[in-house]
Amino acid sequence: MTLFDSLSQHSAHLPDALQAWAGDFCARLAEASAPEHLAALGDDRFRASALKVCACSQFIGDNWLRHPGLLPELVSSGDLFAPLRRQDYAAALASATATADAEPALARELRLFRRREMVRIAWRDLAGWSDLDETLADLTALAETCIQTALDFLYRQACQRWGTPTLADGTPFNIVVLGMGKLGAWELNYSSDIDLIFAYAEDGVLNGKKEISYEEFFTRLCRSLVKMLDEITVDGFVFRTDVRLRPFGDSGPLIMNFDGMEQYYLTQAREWERYAMIKARQVAGDFASGKQLAAMIKPFVYRRYLDYGAFEELRSLKFQITQELRRKDRMENVKLGPGGIREVEFIGQAFQLIRGGQDVALQQREIQTVLDVLRELQLMHDDDVATLKFGYRFLRRVENHIQQYQDKQTHDLPSEPRAQLLLAYSLDFADWDEFKRELDRVRASVHEIFEQVFSLSDQDNKRQSARLVWTAGADDEQALEALADYGFADPVAMQKAIADFKESHAVKRMTAKGAGVLDRLMPKLIEQVAGTEQADTTLLRILQLFEAVSGRNVYLALLAENPDALQQLITLAAASPWICEYLAQYPILFDELLDTRSLYEPLQKQALRDDLQRALNKVDEQDGEQLMIALRQFKHLNVLRVAAADIMGAIPVMIVSDYLTWIAEAILEQVLDRAWRMLAAKHGCPPGTGPGPADFAIVAFGKFGGIELGYGSDLDLVFLYGSADGNAATDGEKPIGSAQFYLRLGQKIRHILDTKMLSGILYEADLRLRPNGDSGLLVTHIGHYEAYLRDEAWTWEHQALVRGRFVAGDPRLQADYEAIRARILALPRDPAELKTQVRKMREKMRDNLAPKDPAVFDLKHSVGGIADIEFIVQYSVLAGSARYPDLATYTDNVRLLAGLQQHGLMPAADAALLKQAYCAYRDFGHHQVLQGLSATADGAEFAELRREVERLWRQYML
Repeated sequence: MTLFDSLSQHSAHLPDALQAWAGDFCARLAEASAPEHLAALGDDRFRASALKVCACSQFIGDNWLRHPGLLPELVSSGDLFAPLRRQDYAAALASATATADAEPALARELRLFRRREMVRIAWRDLAGWSDLDETLADLTALAETCIQTALDFLYRQACQRWGTPTLADGTPFNIVVLGMGKLGAWELNYSSDIDLIFAYAEDGVLNGKKEISYEEFFTRLCRSLVKMLDEITVDGFVFRTDVRLRPFGDSGPLIMNFDGMEQYYLTQAREWERYAMIKARQVAGDFASGKQLAAMIKPFVYRRYLDYGAFEELRSLKFQITQELRRKDRMENVKLGPGGIREVEFIGQAFQLIRGGQDVALQQREIQTVLDVLRELQLMHDDDVATLKFGYRFLRRVENHIQQYQDKQTHDLPSEPRAQLLLAYSLDFADWDEFKRELDRVRASVHEIFEQVFSLSDQDNKRQSARLVWTAGADDEQALEALADYGFADPVAMQKAIADFKESHAVKRMTAKGAGVLDRLMPKLIEQVAGTEQADTTLLRILQLFEAVSGRNVYLALLAENPDALQQLITLAAASPWICEYLAQYPILFDELLDTRSLYEPLQKQALRDDLQRALNKVDEQDGEQLMIALRQFKHLNVLRVAAADIMGAIPVMIVSDYLTWIAEAILEQVLDRAWRMLAAKHGCPPGTGPGPADFAIVAFGKFGGIELGYGSDLDLVFLYGSADGNAATDGEKPIGSAQFYLRLGQKIRHILDTKMLSGILYEADLRLRPNGDSGLLVTHIGHYEAYLRDEAWTWEHQALVRGRFVAGDPRLQADYEAIRARILALPRDPAELKTQVRKMREKMRDNLAPKDPAVFDLKHSVGGIADIEFIVQYSVLAGSARYPDLATYTDNVRLLAGLQQHGLMPAADAALLKQAYCAYRDFGHHQVLQGLSATADGAEFAELRREVERLWRQYML
C-alpha cells in the first residue's frame, strides 16, 4: 500500500469538515515529494498519525511541503519515535555545527536543528505518542542545548580576538546564563520565548592588542548571543529571547558581575523579582562559578521568616493581569485568564515565597513538584492538589496545541470556527462545544481554589485596582479607568500628579527600602482617599506632604503599617491643607496620628504645664540646643492637637484661642525658668533672688494678651524687672550688675523663642510695645515703665494696655504690674479728645492696611472688621475706667464688652452684636488659616454684620 493509499484510508477518521483539506494536502504532498522521500515513510504508526498531525499543525504541514526530506529523515533515523531523543541533543548539534567557521554558518545550523526538533516534538504530542512531561522536557532541553552551543562558539571567537578572562586564581571563566520562568523550571511551552539573565564572577582587564575590561568583553559576548538566538533570518529564528528581567530592566546593563548582582538584590530589587527568581536556574555558561551566584540569590528568594506579604504581591500581580486582559477583551486566555495556568503557578509560588525559607522541600522550580510537596506538608488538601494538577496538565496541553498550530506565541483560544474544530480534534474531543465545556469546568475548578487561597473579595479587587494606579505608567489606560471608577473628578490630572510624584527628585532619591514602603503605602492611600468628598484635592495635598518627607522612611512606614493613622491623616488633609503643610514642616508629629484619642483632646492648661515639665526634666539645664528642640516639639505637637480638634469640630472657636494661648504661656514659663538658670549658673543671681526666676515679669499684649491667639500669631511682649538697685552685682563667679543680668535674661528669652532651627522658630517675638519701641531698652524697670505710661506714652499705647496681661514671672511683680495697669487705665481723659485720637489712629491704620478692592473683605482691617470692634472697645474702656476701675479686670474683648454692658456704657444689643461679629470673624479667620488661605473673605460675606459694625463705629466714634 502506497503512502497515499494509507493516508486516504486514515482520512476516514477525520471530521467531515476536514475531508476536503485532506484530499488537497495529499495532492500537494505528492507534487512536492520525490519518490525516495515517499518510500521512506512506510512506518504504519507514522501513516496512521500523519493526517491528524498535519491537520492540527499547519506549522508541521507547511514544513513537510517546503522541506519534503524532513519527515523521511526523522522516520528513518528513528528520532520521531524516540522518547528520550533530548539526551542526544548536545551531540547531534555539536556534529551539525562542527564545520561552522563563522557566525552565519552557526546561525543557519541552529535554526535548521530547531526546526527539525520542533516538528518532531509537536508530531509526537499531537499523535499522542508523548505525554506532557516529555514535551516540556524536550522543549526545555532543546533551548538549553541551543544556548550552550551558541555560547561556546561565540566565547571561543571572543577569546581568540581579545584574550581569555581569568579569575583571580588564574582559572579561565565564562558567563553564567540564568534561565527564568518556564525555561528555568523545565516547563518550556511550545512557542515560548526564553527569559535570560547574564552574570559574570569577577571584574578584570584583558591585556590584548586592545585593552578591554571583562565587562565590555562579556557585554559584547551577550549581545552576540542574543542576536544569534533571536534574529530572524531566511531560516527563521532559534528562540525569541527576552532579557528584560535583568536588574534594572531595559535601563540596566546587559550583564553584571556577581558583586553588582548581590548588591542589587539586597537593596534595589522589587518584590515581583522574588517571584521571578523562584524558577531561575543556570542553563548555560560557567557552572563552577554559577554555584556561587545561586547561593547569593537564594536568601533573596527564600526568607528565613514566614513572609505573608507574598500573598499581597501575587494578588496584585494577578489583578493587574486580569485588568489588562479585560481591557483587551482577552479573558479567554488559557495562561493568564481566570482559572488559567498562571493561577495554578501563583498558588504554588505563594506558598513557596511565604514558607520556602523554613520548609526547604518547597524550594522547587517545577509547579507539579511544588503541588506534591504542599500535599505532603498538609498545606493543601489532597483533593485540591489533585484538581490543580489535573487542571495544570490539561491547560498546558491546550496551550501547546494552540501554539503548535502555527508555531505562534499565543495563549488565546481561537475564535475562528475551523481553528476551534482543529484544537478540539487535536485534544480528542468530538467537537468544540464538548471541549469548551470541559475547559470551562477545569478553569472554574482552578479559579475556585485560587480564590480560596488568595481570598479575592470585592475589597481586594479595589485594593488591587489601587495598586495598579500606583504601579502603572503615566499614560496607562487601565490606571485612568481605575481612577475614574474610584470616583476622582479629574482622573487625568490625578494620574499625572501621581506620575509626577513618582518621578520627583525626592522620590527618585529614596532607598530601595523606602521605595518598598512607598509601594505598600500608596495603594492604601489611593483607595482610602477615594472615599473622601474632595478626593482630588486631598490626594494632591498628601502627595505634596509625602514628597516633603520622602527622605524619612520611618514616617511613611508608620502610615503603611497603621491603617488608622493613615485614615486620620486623610481625614485631616481633606479638611485642611494647613495640616499637611504643618506635618511637612514638622514630620515628627506623624507619631501623634497613632493615638486618635489624644489627637482630638488638647491638653488643659495645667496638663500642658505638667507635660512640658516632664519633657524638659530629660534635658540638661545648660543644654540650650536640646532645650530649644524639646520646646519646639512640644509646641508643634500641641498645636497639631488643637488644629485637629478644631477641624473635626470638637472644640469651638473661643476655646481654640484658649488652647493656643495656654500652650504659649506654658512655654514662656519654662523659657523664663531655663533662661534664668542658665544665666545664674554663669553669673549668679541678683541680690534677694534665688535659683528660680524672681523680680522679673513677662507681659503679653495684642492677641496673646487678649487670650485670642491664632495658629500663626506672633507674641507681643514686654519684659519688666523690679530690682531696687540695678547696679547691685550678682553673686556668681562672674558677677554682673542686676540691670545687666535682667537685660541678658530678656535677650536669652528672645533667643530661645525666635532662633531658627530645622524645626522652625518657637514664636516670633515682637518687643516693639516696650517704652520707646525699638529704640528703648529691651528690659524696662517697672518704675520707669509706669512713669513712661503716665507721662510719655501715646494714646495708642494706652489702647494696647487694655489688652496687656501678665503671663510669666514673679507673682510679686505681677501684682505691681496689674496695679500700674489699673492706675494708667483709670487716668482721667477728655472723652472728645480721646475719641479723636483713637479715631485718627484707626483711620491711619485703615488707609495703610485695608485692601482697596471692595470685593475683598479683610477680616481685621476693612471697614466693619475686627479692628473697628477692638477700637470701639478700647475707647470705651479708656473713657469709662476712671468711673468704673473694674473695667480693667479683663483683657479679652468678649469679657470687656460684658463689662461695658454691665456698667451701662453700652446697650446690651450693641454689646451682643459686636460680640457676635467679633466671634464670627475670628471663627472664619481660624478656618481660613487651616485652609491655607489669607484672613480675608469675599466682599459680599458678612454683609449684614459689617453694616451693623460700621453703624456702631459711627455711633460711638464720630
